[in-house]
Amino acid sequence: MDQYNGYIGRMIDQLSSLPGIGTKSAQRLAYHILSIPIEKVRELADSMVDAKENIRYCKECLTLTDEEICPICANQKRNHKQIMVVENPRDLAAYEKTGKYEGVYHVLHGAISPMLGIGPADIKLTELMRRLQGDVDEVIIATNSSLEGETTAMYISKLIKPTGIKVSRIASGVPVGGDLEYIDEVTLLRALEGRTEI
Repeated sequence: MDQYNGYIGRMIDQLSSLPGIGTKSAQRLAYHILSIPIEKVRELADSMVDAKENIRYCKECLTLTDEEICPICANQKRNHKQIMVVENPRDLAAYEKTGKYEGVYHVLHGAISPMLGIGPADIKLTELMRRLQGDVDEVIIATNSSLEGETTAMYISKLIKPTGIKVSRIASGVPVGGDLEYIDEVTLLRALEGRTEI
């Protein structure tokens, strides 16, 4: 990267340190930023600083918000007796895009991973158990179908079952357009177990 030194090189380095942004994408972004008016660059920079300074965890579900309570938790039309547990705010956003889920969420901010040294105390489980002392009918566990996600789901299920609250797990299985021959056995088994009548 000798051709980029000084300010351009520093900007490319900073942009490429973001997740999912490689050197080529960082170069494209840097050149784009340099091509737009300075006012737009200031707006972009200010929006990032403002977000960093003002975004916090929702007091109830722990998603990211700029209010004390996020719009989902504040919405009285949502079913507050049904809580979907997700690993991170991106997962919450993915479910919200479907427009079909009418309950509320709980964001763990991670998953149990003994190999990475992440235990139950390192994610937002205490906060979940505190919420379950209220009026809750069902907890839907929507962690990823990775080893960490499955471990987390089993751990949460064992914690909640003694309370008498219904615990369910999202079905996972064959993706639309996926060829069965390329799908692993665990995914196929989950797809079979999660089958519905047609």
